[in-house]
Amino acid sequence: MRAHPAGPLHGDGLPQPSLPPPPDPTAMARVDAQIWPATARRDPEGRLVLGGLPVTDLVARHGTPVLLLDEADFRARAAAFQSAYTDATVPGTVSYAGKAFLSGTTVRWLAEEGLGLDVCTGGELALATAAGFPAERITLHGNNKSDAELQAALAVGVGRFVVDALDEVTRLATLAAAAGVVADVLVRVTTGVEAHTHEFIATAHEDQKFGLSLTSGAAREAVLAVVARPELRLLGIHSHIGSQIFSTAGFEVAAHRVVGFIAELAARDGVVVEELNLGGGMGIAYLPGDDPVAPVAMADALRMIVAGECQRRALPVPRIGVEPGRAIVGPSMVTAYEVGTVKPVEYRTGAWRTYVSVDGGMSDNIRTALYDAEYTVALANRVSGAPAMLSRIVGKHCESGDVVVRDAWLPSDLARGDLLAVAATGAYCRAMASNYNLLTRPPVVSVRAGVERVVLRRETQADLFALDPALADVPAASHA
Repeated sequence: MRAHPAGPLHGDGLPQPSLPPPPDPTAMARVDAQIWPATARRDPEGRLVLGGLPVTDLVARHGTPVLLLDEADFRARAAAFQSAYTDATVPGTVSYAGKAFLSGTTVRWLAEEGLGLDVCTGGELALATAAGFPAERITLHGNNKSDAELQAALAVGVGRFVVDALDEVTRLATLAAAAGVVADVLVRVTTGVEAHTHEFIATAHEDQKFGLSLTSGAAREAVLAVVARPELRLLGIHSHIGSQIFSTAGFEVAAHRVVGFIAELAARDGVVVEELNLGGGMGIAYLPGDDPVAPVAMADALRMIVAGECQRRALPVPRIGVEPGRAIVGPSMVTAYEVGTVKPVEYRTGAWRTYVSVDGGMSDNIRTALYDAEYTVALANRVSGAPAMLSRIVGKHCESGDVVVRDAWLPSDLARGDLLAVAATGAYCRAMASNYNLLTRPPVVSVRAGVERVVLRRETQADLFALDPALADVPAASHA
């Protein structure tokens, strides 16, 4: 958390940017294939192109802000995960983590690519089933599932329930008995592994809300409770250590502890575990120098880690499950904004930064304010030969923390009306969007081979006012 002492020249108390030297204009115009969608390029006019369509043309038709989803990139990443975990001696399961971004269109793409789907609320479940996703390939997560959510999942035939608390075992068994079905269950455990990521997206340490502790005995108690209920069938153990992870080291420690737990269950209680789900959290490149692990390399590493742990304990190797979300949709989406106010600010004596205001902000991307997330941004409507200026991309909300990109180099001739594109905004941006300051949430438009399609339309003021009974009689034209 950034903080500074009160008083004059408070900027001197803030951490200063540790950016590389200003790039030349050619470098600022470059499209890094590690960060941008696979089809991203510059056309002869210098415009950024996605899916064969210039961003300027897409903005002309759909306005700004707009999230542009590269369908080919999304599908290729989904297929890469599916292939990496299913074309193996020990088969695995791949389920897309719907919390990253969910829509009827993307759910159908995932179904066509053969993946499973993780949902964690009744709303996500309802969307998935309305879009026709096969219920048997759905996994229901959640640390506080309501009876209504469990009943809805049982009614549609959800394939897996990830149990997150001891009382949930009893509630699920009772509801399954009433429905006359047997529910397949994974028990989520906390392994005590501290993932090298932000505190709010590390999920396997003990002092947090998810899962059941291995060290306290709560996990074993939950497993035995599941086994004791004829309405439930134990499939396996679930472990998730966090998000935006670039190393297999955390997974190695987690696997060591979970396989040890599985061995204890077998030796002490005669319980056989057939599946080990290691969750998601695979990182993506947001900045130059970020080096995510490719799906096939991660799959090979996880299989080797789990197989080695099982061999040491003379256990059969369980089926491995993973849950990528960000790693599929994150790099596939780009957000385009229109530049408004451009304001040079002397943030320290003799040091200047230009605040570039855009027509969105924390209502469509809360991650920078919430997690200190970092992004790559580029001028999208043209290339420029002007020297670089240190810039901060900010939104239009009434918050000083309304920052989209904290520090970046942009051409010094940037002006009102220019377009900026922020890369890798597919995960947790539109999904966590809000109507703060009564801004309407932006549309999502997919692009592929020169064809565009609205995935989610732009909200209107009429949509917002429809929730307010005091405005029910206001003519729609006055709040279009």
